[in-house]
Amino acid sequence: QVQLVESGGGLVPPGGSLRLSCAASGSIFRIYSMGWYRQAPGKQRELVADINSGGTATVVDSVKGRFTISRDNAKNTVYLQMNSLKPEDTAVYYCNAIVDPSGRGYRYAYWGQGTQVTVSS
Repeated sequence: QVQLVESGGGLVPPGGSLRLSCAASGSIFRIYSMGWYRQAPGKQRELVADINSGGTATVVDSVKGRFTISRDNAKNTVYLQMNSLKPEDTAVYYCNAIVDPSGRGYRYAYWGQGTQVTVSS
């Protein structure tokens, strides 16, 4: 099994910053992509950003220029640096990883438990 443990959420005023971390552990042969999704109340879960093992990142337009995704392959950890936060960024943020647990070439998606980010004055 693979576990993803997130940290770094919280309450921040508009214009503030937060850094989310997500560490993967367990039965891991290879991690392909790691990323962050978010789900606001009453809305569907949506991609925020993801990054592959080579460091190529995708960031959605709504957060481009404000959020930066990075990854430490040696630590199996992905980060999301969030700057200039807006109230509309308020959501539960979920970590995602695409993992081959055994080296047999099968890929599985794993999710973290979610961390709340609230942007409010």
